[in-house]
Amino acid sequence: MEDFKQTIQHDEHSSEAITSELGVTGHRDSREERFSFKSLFRKVDNQAFFTEALEKYGKDGSIDPVAEKRLVRKLDYLILPCVDKTTLSYAAIFGIKSKATGLDLVGTQYSWLSSIFYFGWLIWAIPSNLLLQRFPPGTYLAFNIFMWGALLMCQAASTKFAHLAALRLLSGAFEAIADPAFMLFTSMFYTRAEQPNRISFWYSANGVGTAVGGLLGYAIGHIHGDLASWRYEFIIIGCICATWALVLLVILPNSPATSVFLTRDERLMAVARLRKNQTGIENRKFKMSQLIEAALDVKTWLFLLLGFVGNIPNGGISNFSTLIIKGLGFDTLNTALLAIPQGALVIFWIGTGALLNHRLPKNSRTLVCMIFMIPTIAGTLGFLLAPEHANIGRLICFYMTGSYQTTFVLSLSLITSNTGGQTKKMILAATIWLGACIGNIAGPFFYKTSQAPTYRLGIGSMLVANCLEVLIILILRIIFIRANKAKERRAAELQAEAEAGHSKPLPEENDTAFSDMTDKENINFRYVY
Repeated sequence: MEDFKQTIQHDEHSSEAITSELGVTGHRDSREERFSFKSLFRKVDNQAFFTEALEKYGKDGSIDPVAEKRLVRKLDYLILPCVDKTTLSYAAIFGIKSKATGLDLVGTQYSWLSSIFYFGWLIWAIPSNLLLQRFPPGTYLAFNIFMWGALLMCQAASTKFAHLAALRLLSGAFEAIADPAFMLFTSMFYTRAEQPNRISFWYSANGVGTAVGGLLGYAIGHIHGDLASWRYEFIIIGCICATWALVLLVILPNSPATSVFLTRDERLMAVARLRKNQTGIENRKFKMSQLIEAALDVKTWLFLLLGFVGNIPNGGISNFSTLIIKGLGFDTLNTALLAIPQGALVIFWIGTGALLNHRLPKNSRTLVCMIFMIPTIAGTLGFLLAPEHANIGRLICFYMTGSYQTTFVLSLSLITSNTGGQTKKMILAATIWLGACIGNIAGPFFYKTSQAPTYRLGIGSMLVANCLEVLIILILRIIFIRANKAKERRAAELQAEAEAGHSKPLPEENDTAFSDMTDKENINFRYVY
């Protein structure tokens, strides 16, 4: 903060220009007026700041590599928060389904509780994404996470299936923005080469949540109070989540141009180094032309389908994993503990995938996605074909199925890296998560109560979905390669016309870097795959 104060005091810009960039009003020498809670709820136009950033750091080599590395490390400390939503899975083994300590859930009611969360998400996904474009994204995300935590605590007071179902529907609506917001922040603060690692970090938090949830569940299982254990779980995790949202409200920047935790020069570098992305940083205006382009783009529908098939397994595993493990012969507390290696393996799979993608040659992203489908397909087959008495072997096979998360996480970076135009970017982010919602809604219904604890139909649905996911990723790779070749041909044609004096010269990278053009409109844009 002191560096920021000194930067503002010595800056050559007028007081009005500075306060416009920060979204606050007042004199330069007043810290309270430079950073106020009012600024958290105001989204400002930073176009002039973007222009200045390109003027100062818009040429190759103009940013010192050491300074950039230090800046990226600082950004990592600021914008890598996480959330988790595995609570219902642990509640299942702590009696939420029983008549004595829970809600006396019968038939498919537990599956409906798993799925209805995603109905709320499905209904509110696109409106919430459009609101994210209109409001300061850090503030909007913090508000939604706080409400999700508050509703989770309210679920502890449920006495009927209908009560809990209504609360979970609302919870799904408030969580609808979380994953698209993480994708937005990744594209706003990181280069395309950095994005896979950062998205992988976001989602390795799911593994942390599973592992920590296992420890927390084990501890909660030893609480012998007036309430059932599952009620304590909802209260404790909801409280943690709501508290974390208040922290995010203060520390999570709304834009690289306005972060109070960066000096002015760092903010200029943070903006300028993204010029090669050619995807823009922010734009408040909704553009119907970009919506139409997104609707007519075959990649939009492939990402919708990818979200669907990629989350049929997730819809089942996230809610039935503890029941599957318990069905292998483990008691309640040991089942909670066995979630720890499951979570640790998720971190391992995602981390290994990010590392492999970083080490392999450029445009290996889709290949890594397909490679990491091999363990999950093998694990699914092993679980289905192994003898029922081979509990340890089947447990190991079940752990192997977690590698599918690496594939889905890296596929998210295909959207952040390959979509230009703010409106189109928000539509595609919403699209893959709409597909994810449908997959998560459908997934639990493949796990028939009559097939417990083996759930053969549920595990079989994973196998089919995994094979379809590989096919979709292969098709996307082919489309990206063909699109790049078409862009190269078009650029050569335009260059030839310009040299012959029949058209204007091709725009330079800086001219299109923050122009809010779509990936199809921008002649300087190239897809990564």
